[in-house]
Amino acid sequence: MVRNPNGRNEGRGPMAAGGTVDGVQSLDRAFLLLELMADADGEVAISRLATDSGLAVSTIHRLVRTLVARGYVRQLPSRRYVLGPRLIHLGECSSRVLATWAQPHLSRLVDTIGETANMAMLDGDRVVYAAQVPSRHSMRMFTEVGRRVHLHCTGVGKVLLAQMPPETARRLLVQGGMPARTDRTVTDPDELLAQLPGVAEQGYALDDGEQEAGVRCVAVPVPGGSAAGAISVSGPAGRLGLDAVPRVVPLLQSAAAALASELGWGVDRLGR
Repeated sequence: MVRNPNGRNEGRGPMAAGGTVDGVQSLDRAFLLLELMADADGEVAISRLATDSGLAVSTIHRLVRTLVARGYVRQLPSRRYVLGPRLIHLGECSSRVLATWAQPHLSRLVDTIGETANMAMLDGDRVVYAAQVPSRHSMRMFTEVGRRVHLHCTGVGKVLLAQMPPETARRLLVQGGMPARTDRTVTDPDELLAQLPGVAEQGYALDDGEQEAGVRCVAVPVPGGSAAGAISVSGPAGRLGLDAVPRVVPLLQSAAAALASELGWGVDRLGR
C-alpha cells in the first residue's frame, strides 16, 4: 500500500473492509478509525470515516461507541467525533519510548559529526523536539526536549513541510505565523513554499542562521512515519560549514532509515 503526500494510505478502503490475515479484525479497524481522526486534524463525521475507511456505517458506529466509552474518542454536540483525552497519556508514554529508541542513533551522529543531534516531530503547526544528544564541544547547541518551535525557520520544520501537499504546508505556515527570528528568516509564505520542492528533491533542509544567528542546522526526514519526524545536527556555522553538508547528509539519512526500520515505520496501517 502506498502513502500519498498528505499521509493517507491509497487504496486503504477495500483492504480495511476486507479484514486482515493476522490479528483481530476489530482491533485493526478501531486503530484505523483513530488514525483517520488524527489525519482529519479536527472534527470528523461518520460519513467521512466511512468514505475514508471503506467500512460500513453500522460497523463504524459500533467501534466508535466502544472508543467513546473507553475515553479514546469524544462525541461533540454536533455529533461529529474527535480524539479523546485518554490518548494524551498514551502519547506521553510513546514519546518517551521514541526518545529511547532515537538516543543511540543520535549518539552515533554526535560521535561521527561532532555536533548536537536532535529528533523532532510535527505537532500541529509547530515542531517539537522529542530527543537530543548534545555535542561534546564546550560551545554547543542546546534545545530542551519538549520545546515547540516554528516550522518556517528550522531545518526540521522545513524538511517536514516539504513532505506535505503545498496547500497543507501553506495552511500550517499561515496558522502558526512566520515571525522573523533573525535577519535571515524567511517570513513570506510564497517565498518559502517556492523553496520546498527543492528541499524535497535534495532530501534535506538547512537552517542557515534563520532561527538563531550564527547557528547552522542540517535536517532530513525520518521516512515512513505516520507522525512525521525528522532528525538533524546543529552547531556554530563556523564549525558546521556549508562544505560539510555533502558529508553530513548521507550520515543523517542512514541514521533516519535505521531508526525508521526499528520503529516499524513504513509498514501500512493494516500490516499489508
